[in-house]
Amino acid sequence: MTVIRDLFKFNGSFRVGSVIIFFVVLMVLLSFLSPYKPRGRLDVPKNLPPSGEYLFGTTNYGQDVFWQLSFAIRNTLVIAGLAVIIGRSIAVLLGAFSGYVGGFTDRVLSSIVDSFIVMPRLPLLILIAFILSSKMSPIGLALILGVLDWAHPSKRYRAQVLSLREHEFTYTAIFSGMGTFKVILREHFPFLVPFLLADIVSGFLWAIGMEITLSILGLSDLSTPTIGTMIYWGNQSHALLTNRLWVLIAPIVATILIVIGFYSISIALSIYLDPRTRLRRLTMRG
Repeated sequence: MTVIRDLFKFNGSFRVGSVIIFFVVLMVLLSFLSPYKPRGRLDVPKNLPPSGEYLFGTTNYGQDVFWQLSFAIRNTLVIAGLAVIIGRSIAVLLGAFSGYVGGFTDRVLSSIVDSFIVMPRLPLLILIAFILSSKMSPIGLALILGVLDWAHPSKRYRAQVLSLREHEFTYTAIFSGMGTFKVILREHFPFLVPFLLADIVSGFLWAIGMEITLSILGLSDLSTPTIGTMIYWGNQSHALLTNRLWVLIAPIVATILIVIGFYSISIALSIYLDPRTRLRRLTMRG
């Protein structure tokens, strides 16, 4: 709570990002109150522009854009959230273990990490999605995204643990009889949490971008409403050519706001973690 209070007090980017994310979360909560089913069609009149009854208009498939957007944001964030949990879990465990153990094991694991870092993720992701497109569920997409997004943060966690293992409290824990994973989780993990928070935000942005990219290309489960599939079906119904811009504007604006919100929070966390910024805050408090 102290971290959040400091960020609200000293960082405008965090305040802006928090307000945007608040409305994003509100849309997610509203999706559970929708009068329509997520995959329903012909629920409302087709192709109506925004009005008091239909805030964001309706689609060519008889869907209320506002409620579809609430489902889309929820599903996109669920995919991104699962991907982040998978990717950052692998990164923390592998990076911390590699840095703590050292030696031959560290060299082997570092080689594996370096291989994943130089791997072109987007072309590989498109290839996997193309092969599995007919079987690509949202959970499967999240799993693939998570497996492909752990290498970069893993290097950071390894570097942190490399320095932490030489501290006196690490030796004290070892002499007290703690095993390897117990030392990592109890003694080292708390030091990784601030960096993990920043990495979680960047992971969200990457996963959201990849979901939208694959969906626009038609390489995901197009029956599940996501931000990407809303744009895909808007293009398929020629919304731009028929001047039904509201069908595309809603998901595109939502994407921009989500990116700005998460990016603002990420920038705020990065600044907060900077030692020079910490020293400045301490001076202001004094």
